Amino acid sequence: MRKRIVKRIIRKANSGGLWEWQEKDKYDISCVFVFYQRHKLIKNILYCLSTQDFPKDRMEIILVEDRGGSDNTRDLLQGFNTLHISYYAPSNNWRKMGYMRNYGLSKASGEIVLFLDDDTVILDQYFLKKLQTLFDSDPDLMAVLPKGNPAYCLIKNHYHYHHPYFFTNRCVAYRRKCLVELRGFDNTFIGQEDVELAIRFLAKGYKYLNTSELQYYHPPLIVKGLGKAKAVGYSFGCSSYPFLLKCLLALNGSRWLYRFIFPSTKNIYMSKFAIGFLLGFFQAFLSKEPPNYV
Repeated sequence: MRKRIVKRIIRKANSGGLWEWQEKDKYDISCVFVFYQRHKLIKNILYCLSTQDFPKDRMEIILVEDRGGSDNTRDLLQGFNTLHISYYAPSNNWRKMGYMRNYGLSKASGEIVLFLDDDTVILDQYFLKKLQTLFDSDPDLMAVLPKGNPAYCLIKNHYHYHHPYFFTNRCVAYRRKCLVELRGFDNTFIGQEDVELAIRFLAKGYKYLNTSELQYYHPPLIVKGLGKAKAVGYSFGCSSYPFLLKCLLALNGSRWLYRFIFPSTKNIYMSKFAIGFLLGFFQAFLSKEPPNYV
């Protein structure tokens, strides 16, 4: 029963998707980004990748810029001639992170696909080499989750990373094989397309590894407005999941509401996200226009 539901969801979520895959395993690792402007941040993570102790001819970088791209990005790439970088700026489906991730995924040709954010920081110069070794040592391993750390070291003692091991596109690596079988992300998702993929990944029973041997840094969860949270709730409300499962996902998305009782900075952010999630979720059932992921 579970497998039948998963297959139906995969088929519905990605009908009309981008599945003209590139040459198989042309590279060992494909690093895939989706971003919009924020050129200083992209420059930082590209520098991190350029200093990796890993053969440059065995890795590629796929940059997908939302909203049609920008000339400044093209100028920026000229400073990283040692890296094999492919830059794309799709002309449609803007602000749909699921579609944009799939676009980058369809252009990638590595055996391992590493998803990264523009504000991710990798300090370990052997990160890619260690990642390759982990996958090579176990053919059944389909995903590796590095340990996440807060990028803002000055507030680390007051705001720890909310979950060190998480299926997030901030920094997670998949074996290409399982991504093909899952047919990638849900094209319709505005936000947290990585969480939706993780649901199907775990339902299929793929093997994965949490490891502190690999670590990255990323800004912690800071919720100023409700836009992002509403976009996430809206995406799950419009998803292909059965109604009962949608209700369970809504309960899961609202599990942080009680944190308002203990109003620390972190708890306020997390409870605000839960409120926004529920608002977006019900907005989907009312057939309202999707909120912006800002």
